[in-house]
Amino acid sequence: MHIGLIGGIGPGATDFYYRRLISTFARKNATLELTIVHADTPTLLSNLAKNDAVAQTAIYTRLTNRLVSAGAECVGVTSIAGHFCIDDFKAVSPLPVVDMIAEVSLAIETRGLKRIGIIGTRTVMETRFYGRIASAEIVPPSKPDLDDVHQAYISMAASVFVTEDQRSIFNAASHRLLWDQGAEAIMLGGTDLALAFNEQTAEFPLVDCAGIHVDAITRLAIT
Repeated sequence: MHIGLIGGIGPGATDFYYRRLISTFARKNATLELTIVHADTPTLLSNLAKNDAVAQTAIYTRLTNRLVSAGAECVGVTSIAGHFCIDDFKAVSPLPVVDMIAEVSLAIETRGLKRIGIIGTRTVMETRFYGRIASAEIVPPSKPDLDDVHQAYISMAASVFVTEDQRSIFNAASHRLLWDQGAEAIMLGGTDLALAFNEQTAEFPLVDCAGIHVDAITRLAIT
């Protein structure tokens, strides 16, 4: 299956998806057919802040039509923040949409987790992953950690590089969620957090939303 990705939101996350797809398909000795189109991060953040699902859905639809012309047979959005309008997009998309939120929800239920801390953008944290996780309680950081995490995340995503100060902010907030608020794991509620965390080397359990999403896209494409 020819995979279509709406990337660019942000570039670091797009790079993570691209590299993981390449390595996974190589490991499975399968041929990767992939087309990536570029969405604009500032435009997405502006539409997210205004909760303008109509405008963002129109952008996704236009880009997906471009993917259709390239031969893509499914589409994924490489951004958790970008999933704020995913239901609207799924209703009009010319291609089947691999919904990250649905895939993460299923993975959490399968793992049996019941209380999960979340770090990422303000909207994703405050809405507790858009309120779409039914089988577990999603716990955002307390202030000022929530503000600090949001600012560090936005800066990291824009620069496509994580600084030691930003990494320290993410780790400190995560540790407080685990130790003070009883979280069993930390949800990476922003796909660009792949710049800061590695599931294999992290010092605490992670719910790696980007990794779960890529794996779901892979299963669909190869089966």
